[in-house]
Amino acid sequence: MNELHLKLQEADPAGFLRLPDKTFLLQFWMTVRPLVEVVRLGLVPYKEGLRLQQVYVNRHRSAPSHALLLCQHSPVYTTGIRHKPYPGPLLDQLRLLGADVHRTNRGGLITFHGPGQLVCYPVLNLGSFKKSVRWYVSQLEKTIITLCGRFGVEAASSPHTGVWVGDNKICAIGIHCGHYVTSHGLALNCNTDLSWFGHIVPCGIEGKGVTSLSRELQRDVSVQETIPHLLDAFREQFNCQLTEGETPEPEQNFGVSSA
Repeated sequence: MNELHLKLQEADPAGFLRLPDKTFLLQFWMTVRPLVEVVRLGLVPYKEGLRLQQVYVNRHRSAPSHALLLCQHSPVYTTGIRHKPYPGPLLDQLRLLGADVHRTNRGGLITFHGPGQLVCYPVLNLGSFKKSVRWYVSQLEKTIITLCGRFGVEAASSPHTGVWVGDNKICAIGIHCGHYVTSHGLALNCNTDLSWFGHIVPCGIEGKGVTSLSRELQRDVSVQETIPHLLDAFREQFNCQLTEGETPEPEQNFGVSSA
């Protein structure tokens, strides 16, 4: 029998049921539904996004401290884990386009991040949810599928990680998980300039394309319009509570090297 049941069974001297006080109920509710801090970073360089992820990962060393980092990035191509590094000449060509290039420790291959793309970095301890990376990725996909549905866009998962509208990827997913603490995450195309993807094979998948909410709806769909739907869908899929957090101070010396 849990503590709430014991509280509910307590009776006053007259034999009437005495309900728990509001403070106890709030504390109990928070233990049932993990509390996740929403941190809105705005437009930040990719290196700053990496640094801040590590800051929030480190918070989990003492106790679960779940966070959802929301941002957009300046144009950048990122490469994930693969057996061999990408050829230097290819990366140099991408830099000539005016984008940064970074190697990362997330799953997946090469992709693009830029303005108009909603990037979400959940930094969660899966011990508070479910200790399964497969489950976690599935929940991220369901979050975006639910979001797209709210816009009237029919999206789905596939054998390829991410979320798709037909043969076109609308949201890339690439994660890292160490000691069940997650980092990296998802990138949803809202009103992204999709021409950037024309210089790569997105996520290394031949014969597939990319799309965005704006392209599918034939109107401008901004990141700001999309965020509330993302938060609602995330809250639903992860059965959690969300609270607004403070935006951390930027740091100029990131100490993160590019590819």
